[in-house]
Amino acid sequence: MTDSRPPTPVEPGPPTEPGPPTGPDSSTGHGSPATPGSPAEAPSRFSGVLREITTGNAVISVLAVVLALVAGGILIALTDPGVKAASGYLFSRPSDTLQAIWTSVSGAYLALFQGSIYNFSRPDFASGIKPFTETLSFATPLIAAGLGVALAFRVGLFNIGGRGQMLIAAAAAGWVGYSFDIPFPLHLIIALLVGIAGGAIWGGIVGLLKARTGAHEVIVTIMLNYVAYYLVAYLLRTPGLLQAKGSSNPKSPAMKASAIFPDLFGPNYNLTIGFILVIAATAFVWYLLNRSSLGFKFRAIGENPHAARVAGIDVKNMYVYAMLISGGLIGLAGANQVQASITTGFGSGIDAGIGFDAITVALLGRSKPWGVFVAGILFGAFKAGGFTMQASQGVPIEIVLVVQSLIVLFIAAPPLVRAVFRLPAPVAVTRLRPSKISGKKAVVTK
Repeated sequence: MTDSRPPTPVEPGPPTEPGPPTGPDSSTGHGSPATPGSPAEAPSRFSGVLREITTGNAVISVLAVVLALVAGGILIALTDPGVKAASGYLFSRPSDTLQAIWTSVSGAYLALFQGSIYNFSRPDFASGIKPFTETLSFATPLIAAGLGVALAFRVGLFNIGGRGQMLIAAAAAGWVGYSFDIPFPLHLIIALLVGIAGGAIWGGIVGLLKARTGAHEVIVTIMLNYVAYYLVAYLLRTPGLLQAKGSSNPKSPAMKASAIFPDLFGPNYNLTIGFILVIAATAFVWYLLNRSSLGFKFRAIGENPHAARVAGIDVKNMYVYAMLISGGLIGLAGANQVQASITTGFGSGIDAGIGFDAITVALLGRSKPWGVFVAGILFGAFKAGGFTMQASQGVPIEIVLVVQSLIVLFIAAPPLVRAVFRLPAPVAVTRLRPSKISGKKAVVTK
């Protein structure tokens, strides 16, 4: 007999999730899941790498320089007499105006290149490369001072006192350099170390005041700039102190030959061993920040001083150490001024504005040691080539200062640079956080 009862209904189960994507033969059942290294994901991986490159700090810095040069070219064209004359009949012969603009801008930047990198009009390579050695000579104190400012930035401090620290360092190194008869190279080393110590002490005062009294380092460094300037000016006007004997000018005696930095490539070039010293200083700062426990503490305090204090780091002492090292690096720039750049006697303007230019160099270098090194060379090129632009093309030297200022402006506004060049937004930082519902780790975009 057969069972005439109706079949028991089967309840539908939960819908199954679709499986992993398969290859082109998935309809036949022979496809294989796509792996992370498969060609299907190659474009996405490439686009991710490209996005990281185009939104990185280095690219933003380079594009900021490009924008500043473009803006400088516009200013050069606007101030050129030939362009003004051709623009008087712009609508009748517009090609003349465009030709005048091209001639003025290209001539100015060609003069900048020939005055800072290589002069093609020179008869041989040895004389043609001399402008580049001038660039490195101008860059030497900028790199040293920029490293000091960048180190303070990494600790969360704003060292605006580069001028005062350079003046004290130059006065200390200069006094040792002309006052004593010591054999070479001991005399050179002692003067250099005294100069570095002078800058370190002047910077250490700032760190000590901040650590012990909570004084803001910006106010303290600005005030110490004035103290250093008027102190050095007083010493240079007082006979028996820094003023040269028998002179009524506020100027020191000339440095002894045993305390002067020797030339790297002979007397025909102004480049001295000071450039080798700043290379060593750059390597030292890189090692300090990235490979030493003290550098780890510096970076931790720069990220979050409260968290660093909870982790057991003595934040107050770190402020003192950071400003000592920062001032010492700027002191290297001051010693270079009297032992390499101006050896015939210095005045109260020996800093030559380098203490403030160092802030720009540190910003352009993103407070990274080798970034500061490259930025210092770039600004050294501006200084060396700016005089050639003025002499050969009649371009006002103030245009170079405007370009430097625009670089800082564009670096301080990365969204503006991205908008001009239509760059993507920075890659979002992702981290894993345990999910409260499933207990699994979910990706959270920060």
